[in-house]
Amino acid sequence: MQKRVKSRFLFCDRWFDRHAIVRNMEAFQDLIVIVLCLGLFAVMLLQLWGIVIALTQPLDYKVVTAKILFVLILVELFRLLMVYLQEHSISVGVAVEVTIVSVLREVVVHGALEISSLQTAAICGLLFILGGLLIVCAKTPHMDCMSANTKFCPIAYSGRERQNQLEFQYSRRCDENQPLS
Repeated sequence: MQKRVKSRFLFCDRWFDRHAIVRNMEAFQDLIVIVLCLGLFAVMLLQLWGIVIALTQPLDYKVVTAKILFVLILVELFRLLMVYLQEHSISVGVAVEVTIVSVLREVVVHGALEISSLQTAAICGLLFILGGLLIVCAKTPHMDCMSANTKFCPIAYSGRERQNQLEFQYSRRCDENQPLS
């Protein structure tokens, strides 16, 4: 009995090629992310125009600060999407940074004195947990790229090169120790 080829489904006429489907779906996903990037860029431009308009009128620090922080959040989201387009994985560190800036933006917009004590405790707990996660991401070298397994990751790629080099040295030693026939 012959084994079926793993790249195809059980259909006898080979209607579906799994690799082609995955490749097309990844291209479609990239197209969606590119559209999201363009949308984020347009929203950033609109927010920058809003900041310019807000600066020409009587200055309301709360509104201007909220708009500036919102632009920073959009920039971080744009960076997150760029990392996804390059490596096809989400950067945990960047996502945590976006969340921290978003929480701090809400505190600035609503004012620290207007927030209840229970909400303040919840925000402090969330920031403490996010800060711990950010420290873990910083202490774990290239945590995001190790899962992506790309050649841009110095740990995963150098580990493979080192393993290939050791295998090559071992096979050369084995070849040298073979008896002559």
